[in-house]
Amino acid sequence: MHPRYEFLQTVTRRHFLHGCQIGLGGIALASMLHGDTAAQPVAANLHAPKPPHFPAKAKRVIYLHMTGSPPHLDLFDYKPELVQFDGKDCPQEFLAGKRFAFTSGTPKLLGTPRSFAQYGEGGVWMSDAIPHLHEVADRMCVIRSMTTDQFNHAPAELLVFTGSPRPGRPSMGAWATYGLGTENQDLPGFVVLISSGVQPNGGKNSFGSGFLPSVYQGVQCRSQGDPVLYASDPDGMNRDVRRMSLDALNRLNELQAEEMGHPETATRIAQYELAFRMQTSVPEVMDISQEPQHVLDAYGAKPGLSSLANNCLLARRLSEAGVRFVQLFDWGWDFHGTNPSEDIRDGLTKKCATMDKPVAALIKDLEQRGLLDETLIVWGGEFGRTPFREGRTAKSQVLGRDHFPDCYVMWMAGGGVKGGYTHGESDALGFSVARDKVHIHDLQATIMHLLGFDHERLTFRFQGRDYRLTDVHGRVVKELLA
Repeated sequence: MHPRYEFLQTVTRRHFLHGCQIGLGGIALASMLHGDTAAQPVAANLHAPKPPHFPAKAKRVIYLHMTGSPPHLDLFDYKPELVQFDGKDCPQEFLAGKRFAFTSGTPKLLGTPRSFAQYGEGGVWMSDAIPHLHEVADRMCVIRSMTTDQFNHAPAELLVFTGSPRPGRPSMGAWATYGLGTENQDLPGFVVLISSGVQPNGGKNSFGSGFLPSVYQGVQCRSQGDPVLYASDPDGMNRDVRRMSLDALNRLNELQAEEMGHPETATRIAQYELAFRMQTSVPEVMDISQEPQHVLDAYGAKPGLSSLANNCLLARRLSEAGVRFVQLFDWGWDFHGTNPSEDIRDGLTKKCATMDKPVAALIKDLEQRGLLDETLIVWGGEFGRTPFREGRTAKSQVLGRDHFPDCYVMWMAGGGVKGGYTHGESDALGFSVARDKVHIHDLQATIMHLLGFDHERLTFRFQGRDYRLTDVHGRVVKELLA
């Protein structure tokens, strides 16, 4: 390594301690940190397809994240006893030792005002708020026993996507593309679409690469305007001139890589080259106006707008084109009841209307094209909602629920999971998991398994230890597998 680069490393605390030889502590630290680097050497073609640990049931993932967390008790988890005790004081045994985001004292139980019924041959419970999903009930694998450790949005979302409630770890999509590469060398392996105009609660860390080479981070695309910011040629520069400029930059970067030996230099070269290829490939795949009118109508998509409907259709187009991991964020599911749009009656009906139709259409479209069996769809939020009224709005005419990590619902479809299947159960009032608990680390392990990975073996060495998506936890929930 170049002496100048070695010197720059010594200005960090870690490398200062690494070079410190004072006493047994210095010797121990030198031993622990020996050979440690900020990142591992990377291959020349960082996007090249790679084999999984074993044959995969899913080739790709479409993750639909309902940012803010939907009220699962009003959508998928019917509790008739909770309806029976609606308005009664919550028993203290369910509150003792618990903390809630905005509720204190003794809240009132809140039975759902929605109508529920069972749908499909599997008898999946769903409410009247999501009529289009009723039609695909036999494709859905509903988990009614999810649990997490966090009750605030940002830490809970980071835990879902990175395996840690704190920033700095690689996201699920980054791990998938790091392990598998991508099928289309002209498109990013990991694409992010945001329909609400609001960034995720965890910010870009929710789709970042952490300590993995930065080429694996999610590329945020837009369904309105230029699909990728700054990818277009500046005024006065045509594609040939852009190519000459990149060739010159690449030669300089190659010289720096040879001299300094820093692995991120190779990543920078790969990113520049991908950006050049994306100039023609991304606008084409992101142009939903090419779709027949009946397909646009099925999704409720309208070219030129920014919506979850457009992004669901884009997710199908990107998956069909070989993108490994497509992550959709849709803000507006934080149903506290602080205003009419957060009411679990009319407010939920209106919000679900923007999600229900396009998500059902996505499942049907993938199935019709023969892609559903190899595409895993994941739907959910970062936690659940309380079985009682949110404290700040307890005396309001608007009905809302607080954050709740102990028990909630997520579902999957396609990609090797059972269809028309309901896994697990909450107790009679929806306060805790009664059967077949699934922690968020278990869900991560299961998604990795469906992609062909042993989650304990897909690791990256950083700061003296091997890291993985599931941290030191997680088990594959085999009951979910087809």
